[in-house]
Amino acid sequence: MVKRTSFGTADCPVARSVDAVGDWWSLLIVRDAFDGSRRFGEFQRSLGVAKNILSARLRSLTENGILEHTDSDYVLTPKGEALFGVIVALRQWGEAFSFEPGEPHSELLDRRDGKPLRPLEIHAADGRPITPAETEVRKLD
Repeated sequence: MVKRTSFGTADCPVARSVDAVGDWWSLLIVRDAFDGSRRFGEFQRSLGVAKNILSARLRSLTENGILEHTDSDYVLTPKGEALFGVIVALRQWGEAFSFEPGEPHSELLDRRDGKPLRPLEIHAADGRPITPAETEVRKLD
């Protein structure tokens, strides 16, 4: 088996984030946790993933402080709940670019009014919407 490269000590926050939750199984486990899955069997039924892979991903998510394992449940920690925006962004990107017009898919709705969420926007510190062309990466010393 090929050993995965670790980015846990990289100076880039994106690389470190990908190191913690960067494979598709982990992100789908987090998605399912937001959707209410708590037990090993619930994750396995939803994802159809092999037990050994699911065990490894749950262990990694727990070791990285994203999930907490109680007696029989896996629950999102505050660090895990902070991934909500990431999951919503991936969902909205997928809705926009991964389906043909009219093709059925799931929707994320506001429980209070049953309406879909507004598309996520990135805002500058002063509140104005900002595009990638208006940003730059600067390394901190």
